[in-house]
Amino acid sequence: MSNPDSFIEEVTEEVRRDRLFKLFRKYGWIGGLAVIGIVGGAAWNEWSKSRAEARAQAFGDAIVDALDTGTPEERRAALGAVPSDGAQTALLQLVLSSDSQGDMAENLAALDKVAADTTLSPAYRDLAVLRRVLLAGTDMALADRRTALQGIAAAGSPYRVLAEEQLAYLLVEEGKTDDAIAAMIALLQDQAASNELRARLGQMVMVLGGTLPDQSAG
Repeated sequence: MSNPDSFIEEVTEEVRRDRLFKLFRKYGWIGGLAVIGIVGGAAWNEWSKSRAEARAQAFGDAIVDALDTGTPEERRAALGAVPSDGAQTALLQLVLSSDSQGDMAENLAALDKVAADTTLSPAYRDLAVLRRVLLAGTDMALADRRTALQGIAAAGSPYRVLAEEQLAYLLVEEGKTDDAIAAMIALLQDQAASNELRARLGQMVMVLGGTLPDQSAG
């Protein structure tokens, strides 16, 4: 490159830097706001996360404290006074319905409300259905119990294996022992079944006179 060309290049660069400096002085606050926005957004996310965790912790502590209250009546009153909304309310209703000293009609109504709330996740709604079937027992028609359980026993449902366990027990209640044993053995071999569930099913199969599958096979 010749000296004149080099001189022109240097002047051009100097003009560019001068123009950039002026632009920065004029519009640099926009970049500053962008940086503040990024940092502020990250801080907000962390604050929101921390606040949600603190709220969940406070809710859990309140439930534990309420469950430690003396008499059943005092315990239910304490649980009913725990502040909640949305999913927390659903969880609170599930806890209340597990109190054997509570009013049956009130418990069933609370579970029906949770099961029918489409704003809640399937985990809450399905658990309410399962809990209602167990709580109502034989006071609920067998056909109605089967229909309710089949509704939460579909593939991918969070409580599928527990619903299938109860469906097998309905077969026992109907006197269909062989069908019940077959259903239980199939569930024993289900990978989603917990060890506790397998233990219960194994005992039931033996009580019904069935033969457990050879665990060493395959």
